[in-house]
Amino acid sequence: MNAAIRLPAEQVYASELQALARDDDRQKPAGWSLSPKAVLTYLMGGKASDGTLITPKYVGRRQLMETAVATLATDRALLLLGVPGTAKSWVSEHLAGAIMGNSTLIVQCTAGTDENQIRYGWNYAQLLAKGPSREALVPTPLYRAMQEGKLCRLEELTRMGSDVQDTLITVLSEKMMPVPELNTSIYAQRGFNIIATANNRDKGVNELSSALKRRFNVVVLPLPEDMNEEVSIVSRRVGEMAGGLDLPVPKNVGEEIARVLTIFRELRSGATADGKVTLKTPSGSLSTAEAIATMISGLSQAAWFDGGKLHAEGLAPSLVGAIVKDPVQDKVVLEEYLETVLKKRPDYAGYYAALNAAI
Repeated sequence: MNAAIRLPAEQVYASELQALARDDDRQKPAGWSLSPKAVLTYLMGGKASDGTLITPKYVGRRQLMETAVATLATDRALLLLGVPGTAKSWVSEHLAGAIMGNSTLIVQCTAGTDENQIRYGWNYAQLLAKGPSREALVPTPLYRAMQEGKLCRLEELTRMGSDVQDTLITVLSEKMMPVPELNTSIYAQRGFNIIATANNRDKGVNELSSALKRRFNVVVLPLPEDMNEEVSIVSRRVGEMAGGLDLPVPKNVGEEIARVLTIFRELRSGATADGKVTLKTPSGSLSTAEAIATMISGLSQAAWFDGGKLHAEGLAPSLVGAIVKDPVQDKVVLEEYLETVLKKRPDYAGYYAALNAAI
C-alpha cells in the first residue's frame, strides 16, 4: 500500500499531544486544544504528567517561543521573521497543530497569489447559473479559519505583492471580511488568528507596508549562535528524515555533520571559528535547513551508490550546490576558502580534494 510521504505535525506527534492534553487542567484560551504552558512544553520538549517524553520541536531561546504562544493567545497576529532556513514554517506548523489540532489551513504566498486566493473565490458555473450566492462562493483557508475560529497559516507573506498583502489589513484590524457581492461580511469566531512567516533576504521579497506591520507581533527567529546547538538540531532532523526515507545512518554521521557545519558557519560569518582569518561571504544564507538537506543528500548517495559509506566525495556536490548560488561570485568565495583555510587542515583533506574536484 502507498503511504504518505509526510503527514501534518498533529498526526505525526499525536501521541505527544494526547499525553499533554490528558491532564491539562490549566485555563485555555477560546478554541485552544492545550493551555499555553502545554503548547510551550510541546515546542521546547519535556515530559507530560504521565511521564510521556515530549521531544523538542524547536531548539533555541525559550523566550522566543513564549512570546509566540502568548501572542496567539491574544487577538494579535503573529509574524515569524528571519532569513531562510531558520525553522519559521516548522514552528508555524507545530504552533497550529498544538493549539488547534489542525495545521492544514494554509495559504502558500507567491508572486502569483491574488486577492481571490486570500479572501474567497467563486465557482463560475454556479455564478453564471444563479448569480452571486453562498453556494457559488469558494472559501479560502483564511475564510474557513475565520468561520471556524481556527488558525490560518500564511507562508512566505513577503512573496506576495504589496497590494495583495494589504487585503489582510481589514481582517487583522476589524476581524471581519467584507463580501460586497453578497452585501454581507464574515466575522471571525473566537479562536481565529493568523501565523505568517516571512524572510528578509531572498530575491523576490516585497516589503510589508507599515500599516500591515503594525498589525503583527513580530518574532525574529535567528540562526543558531552556538555550534553545539546547531549540530544537535541537524543531527536530530537528519535522524528523523533518514528514518522516514529508510536510509541507514552510518556511525560517522556526527563527525561529518560537524565538518559540514564548520564550513557553513565560517563562510556565513565571514571568519574562521578562531577568528584569525577573515573570509568573503557567499550570496546564499547557508542555513541550518541547507545543512540538513546536504546531509540527507549525502546519506542517499552513501546508501545507494557508495556501499553505505558517508564521506566527503559523496557530500561535495551538495555542498557546492548550497554554497555556489552565484556561479561567478560564489565560486571565487569557495575557491579562496579552500586555499586559505581547508588546505591547511589535515582532517579536512578529503573535503579540500572533493570540493576542488566538484567546482
